[in-house]
Amino acid sequence: MAEAYDVLVLGAGPAGYVAAIRAAQLGLKVAVIERRWLGGVCLNVGCIPSKALLKNAEIATWLRQRAQESGMQGENLDADYVAAVRRSRQVAERLAKGVGFLLRKNGVTVYLGEAALVAPQTVHVRAAAGERLELRASHIIVATGASAVVPPGWSTDGERVLTYLEAILQERLPRSVVILGGGAIGVEFATLWNAYGSEVTLVEMLPRLVPLEDEEVSAELERAFRKRGIRLLTGHRVEAIESTATGARVTLTADGRTLTLEAEQALLALGFRPNSRGLGLEELGVALDERGFIQVDERMATTVPGIWAIGDVTGKLMLAHVGSAQGILCAESIAGRNPPPLSYEHMPRATYSQPQIASFGLTEAQARQRGYAVRVARFPFQANGKALALGDYGGWVKLVVDEHRERLLGAHLIGPEVTELLPELTLAARADLTLEHLARNVHAHPTLSEALMEAAHLALGQAIHV
Repeated sequence: MAEAYDVLVLGAGPAGYVAAIRAAQLGLKVAVIERRWLGGVCLNVGCIPSKALLKNAEIATWLRQRAQESGMQGENLDADYVAAVRRSRQVAERLAKGVGFLLRKNGVTVYLGEAALVAPQTVHVRAAAGERLELRASHIIVATGASAVVPPGWSTDGERVLTYLEAILQERLPRSVVILGGGAIGVEFATLWNAYGSEVTLVEMLPRLVPLEDEEVSAELERAFRKRGIRLLTGHRVEAIESTATGARVTLTADGRTLTLEAEQALLALGFRPNSRGLGLEELGVALDERGFIQVDERMATTVPGIWAIGDVTGKLMLAHVGSAQGILCAESIAGRNPPPLSYEHMPRATYSQPQIASFGLTEAQARQRGYAVRVARFPFQANGKALALGDYGGWVKLVVDEHRERLLGAHLIGPEVTELLPELTLAARADLTLEHLARNVHAHPTLSEALMEAAHLALGQAIHV
């Protein structure tokens, strides 16, 4: 007889495990089915280990560039990449164990194996040990995530042509590498490998790096990357990629010209496709878009009653914290609560390159296209005492403001630790606070967060330190 639950969650990534825990807290009987990793891609081979590696890269870069002015010797720095990778694995493994503990603590049953929906309330599981199970639930949440895009006709071998998965696990440091894609993954790996001495070429089909960010952020990042010796080829289309006896060969075109690049490795960082196929969703009538993302309403419900979807598989905004927020909302909707819908435009976005990038809301160009009377204020970190003390003072805080209402439409930051500065701004936007509120919110001195207050003063025409 099939084991019965109130809620079955397919996938234990940041969306799935959070939904399971919240549902259990609300008194529901919950189980999770996970194919590979508790904590999902983000915790095991994405967000978390990459940040551990990038911290090592930050230290190596600082020692090479700033050590002498601080009275230290950094010329003969020996940065051990293997040790950095192993530390990143230890961090990921520790957190994965923590997810398992949290699920047990909240009474969530975990099944390891492959899942498929055979009816709106029935899931078959092929467990890791080979046995087959049938589970039933009144509600099924699909949180199966996404995988790296590999275009038709291309192939990866894990040695010369890689996706993020092979790149983050390998202990080998490439002497030279071509990175295809100038989004978050591309610029983070460019930061990492350049810091350890690799010869890095970064290719982006669109005219600028991080093309979803504000144009001025892209320009500032490109200046910083060129200064570090990273070769940038924006506006270049990839025509072919192949493994060779010695590495990888990439063929590009731009303005009618063809360019061939040779490197020890090539990294595909071209985006993600949803893990929605082979689950039985289409057979049950669950609507997918043309790319395979599951269609959901503001409660995370699909077109089939009792089947829900959260996280990257929905394609709403493919970020771990967005998936977690969707998971909480979904669990509360199932439990009969009435949680407020998510505003994806107000979701924080963070890129951990050097310099870091953080943003939310509308870019300056988007705000003008929507017809807003726009006021822009930009406060440089060169005028921030903490940034100067850290020896890391490139970049700025840029506020995009509705001229008439004096409310934030968006914010775009590039510079030291700016990914830590977003919550005050997103909270201000959600709470409909004015520039006056931001400017009069007293910040400890010296802190990087003072730049937010200073930018608000600047937007009000009351600049103090510029």
